[in-house]
Amino acid sequence: MSLQCGIVGLPNVGKSTLFNCLSNAKAQSANFPFCTIEPNVGVITVPDDRLTKLVEMCQPRSVVPATVEIVDIAGLVKGASKGEGLGNKFLANIRETDAILHVLRCFDNDNITHVDGSVDPVRDKEIIDYELMLKDMETVESRMAKVQKQAQTGGDKTAKLQYEVLRRYKEAFDQGKPARSVKFDTVDEEKYARELFLLTNKPVLYVCNVDDASAVSGNKYVDAVRKAIEGEDADLMIVAAQTESEIAELDTWEERQEFLAEIGLEESGVARLIRAAYKLLDLQTYFTAGSDEVRAWTFMRGSKAPQCAGIIHTDFEKGFIRAEVIKYDDYVSLGGETAVKEAGKLGVEGKEYVVQDGDIMHFRFNV
Repeated sequence: MSLQCGIVGLPNVGKSTLFNCLSNAKAQSANFPFCTIEPNVGVITVPDDRLTKLVEMCQPRSVVPATVEIVDIAGLVKGASKGEGLGNKFLANIRETDAILHVLRCFDNDNITHVDGSVDPVRDKEIIDYELMLKDMETVESRMAKVQKQAQTGGDKTAKLQYEVLRRYKEAFDQGKPARSVKFDTVDEEKYARELFLLTNKPVLYVCNVDDASAVSGNKYVDAVRKAIEGEDADLMIVAAQTESEIAELDTWEERQEFLAEIGLEESGVARLIRAAYKLLDLQTYFTAGSDEVRAWTFMRGSKAPQCAGIIHTDFEKGFIRAEVIKYDDYVSLGGETAVKEAGKLGVEGKEYVVQDGDIMHFRFNV
């Protein structure tokens, strides 16, 4: 399942530094705008203590973790929606992603220039929001022009529905609100809204890039961002990208943990960010576990058993008979599959079973 989070932000806010921490792919990082011209893509392993525990119990020949793709997109500037600073290319890159990690500079450093001359993360957020919103407004107004006449003069119910969705989006944009702030009442409205692929309808996580001293509790800049996004249906997290890059250079896990302890963190911001990105994409994990392989399988929240079976192989979904399900906690507490069966804790589920995060699955099928 190839879903992508795009890292966006103004130039010199720490996007590429953060991407370098996340991925083995090394994005060029330098103190000038447009350092990243082509989007860099990194396939990132999702940290999961449950996978580690299953590996410890099963001692398998191979291990396959869950992954998420992160795309480092070049910095946007004012006028990007009109093509300023290679804006059209950057906006196209964002459109192809499924969710947005919006990096905001929340630290002072005279040695790192800011494209607008001063540190103000709320202003920076508004610049990018405005550019994305302008692009969405173009899309909405273009569609409205096509369906307006049919919606207002004819009996075309589809055109009326589409026009109403577009009208509500335009109303939100006129008020400076992103598309994701608009909620619809019917399935048909929601379906058409998704088909518009609006940039500001993508789920977003605001990543406040802070200095070392602010890595635990944040600072005045983070407080300002938190207040600015109230009611926006978006999350916020704090990461010290430069500190994370120093942690990444350490050779052993023990050294990294010692470094984290010194600055008051239990785990790295990178690990928290990867999990947050996974959640932002509305992804969950089920496992298959045995002596041959322990594997984490990624699925969309709310998926039913046949669809999850199809992630392994399309034949599993076509010929689905049933799913044998073990809850992770039962697997660990009872000591493995055999003990779970003996305790009568193995669930047998049909086509309507909604797979839960952490389920250990075995699918029965016939083709």
